Formats: sequence, structure tokens, C-alpha cells
Amino acid sequence: MIKKELLSGKSIDIILSRLTCELIENHGDFKDTVLIGLQPRGILVLDKLLAKLVDNGISDVNHGRLDITFYRDDFRRRDIPLQPNQTKIDVILEGKKVVFVDDVLYTGRSVRSALDAIHSFGRPSEIELLVLIDRRFSRELPIQPDYTGKQVDSLASQKVAVEWKEESEKDVVYLIKPKDE
Repeated sequence: MIKKELLSGKSIDIILSRLTCELIENHGDFKDTVLIGLQPRGILVLDKLLAKLVDNGISDVNHGRLDITFYRDDFRRRDIPLQPNQTKIDVILEGKKVVFVDDVLYTGRSVRSALDAIHSFGRPSEIELLVLIDRRFSRELPIQPDYTGKQVDSLASQKVAVEWKEESEKDVVYLIKPKDE
């Protein structure tokens, strides 16, 4: 496998700052907005966005974590069962604007699962999607992000990997492809 760096830590920080400004522009004081990180990878993006919002003077943002494991359409088809994460949403979503936050949008199936799962917490007035990376030519469902950090054109045999210094040694986004491509 060959790893090609797509985004450095500095580039990711700039993108997160831009996404934060877009959120502030569209949601103002966030009084009627709830940011929901999709487990597991969207949580780290959400945490970084929340820190950037605090840097911009917005500290009281309703947010939560949504586990979509049991809503996935491939849940029972896997050889190795998925390990569920914890859902933590401490606010009623009825009539609220919800922004799903994830790291990579690929086929759209995770977002579809999140759409199914979120209705257990009320009926939002609106749902938007924020992703750090949009693999735009690989969609299986008609799902598009409202906020995009970077669009990446990649083949199905390739993978986009987001690494965070909280888990790895640095913040970086890689395109990983087989050696024969």
C-alpha cells in the first residue's frame, strides 16, 4: 500500500476554521442547533469544531454523539460483528436544527443510518451534514454534504484515512492505494 498525504495538520486546522465560520454564519448563536458527531470517527471532528467555536466566543453549543451500529444495513452481514459505541444526546431534538458531523463521506450509507437513528430523539426541523472529506464520486445514495472540508476524487480500491494526534502522532489525511495503481 502507498500512503500519499492529502492534508497536513496545518491544512486541517485551516479547513476546520473555515467550517466553523460557515457554521457560525448559518446558525448564529446555535440556540436552536444541535451538533451531532457520528460514532466513532465524527466525534474527533466534532470535538475540534467545538473548540474552534469556543475560540470564536460561542461556548454553549448543544451537541451529542450518535451510534449508528444497529441501524446499518450491513449490521448482520458481517463476519466480525461491529462493536457498538455509546449514544449520548442530552437534548430533545424536536424542532431543532441538527448538523451531523463526520470525518469522511463515502457511499452515504452511514448518513442514511444516522437519519434512521436520529428520529428516536425527536423530529428535527432540519438536518444538515458536515464532513471533513467528501469522496464525491463514490456515492451509492443521493446524499450530499452541506459543509465540506475538502473534496477528494478517488477510486473504489483506494481509502481515505484521517489520523488525529489524539490517536496517532499527528493530524493528517492520507490517500491509501494499492501499489499496483
